[in-house]
Amino acid sequence: MALLEVTNLKKSFGKTEVLKDISFTLDKGQVLSIIGSSGSGKTTLLRCINSLETITSGKIVVDGSTIFDSSTDVKLTKEQKRTNQLNVGLVFQSFNLFPQYNVLQNVTLAMKLQAKDRPDYKKNKKQILEEIDCIAKDFIEKVNLSDKIDYYPCQLSGGQQQRVAIARALALNPKILFFDEPTSALDPELTVEVLNVIKALKNSGCTMVVVTHEMEFAKGVSDKVIFMADGVIVEEGAPEEVFDNPKSERTKAFLNHKK
Repeated sequence: MALLEVTNLKKSFGKTEVLKDISFTLDKGQVLSIIGSSGSGKTTLLRCINSLETITSGKIVVDGSTIFDSSTDVKLTKEQKRTNQLNVGLVFQSFNLFPQYNVLQNVTLAMKLQAKDRPDYKKNKKQILEEIDCIAKDFIEKVNLSDKIDYYPCQLSGGQQQRVAIARALALNPKILFFDEPTSALDPELTVEVLNVIKALKNSGCTMVVVTHEMEFAKGVSDKVIFMADGVIVEEGAPEEVFDNPKSERTKAFLNHKK
């Protein structure tokens, strides 16, 4: 069974249809890269899967749990929605770190807020918070920022801030990690350090969906590539199929423009 199943997904803003019948699947441990020009619907697709946008119609299933299904009147409980949202993590292009918190605090904030709902929180608060700090430190080490653990965002480069954002998303233990143009705000040197972190995550078996303009990266790290244009999937396949032998003229034109 696929870890992620998106079926007939549609999203409209007023009369403007941004996503038009999008369907695809992703298996556990795979990396999917989504490419396409600005305005093709890539970011909206990620936001729909992450419940940041209200979906017009369609169905999304993550690890057997339905996140959204417009064909049924059954409504998810608040607790079910929260659980589903925790299954998917999103790393934004603009980092979205809290400037008043240091690296460790940024990574632990969401975990500590969640911990307050635990029935044993009041009784074991100190132990729970210490455990959360240990988890966060492990992920900060994974993105090679242990020496910056007490730094604030203003003291970090853009690449370092993005790596903090990746550690924060990973610390919540999502089943799928989504990246929305993770290097678009970075210069070439900083882009490389962030892409290297993503490559390391692939080697560790992390399931990821990456919206990117970095064609060589997408070709090298992906198990599957989707090319989107005007809210539809124009082409889908293995990297060597999409990049080396595209079938669609629109895909060919896009890739030639990227060279």
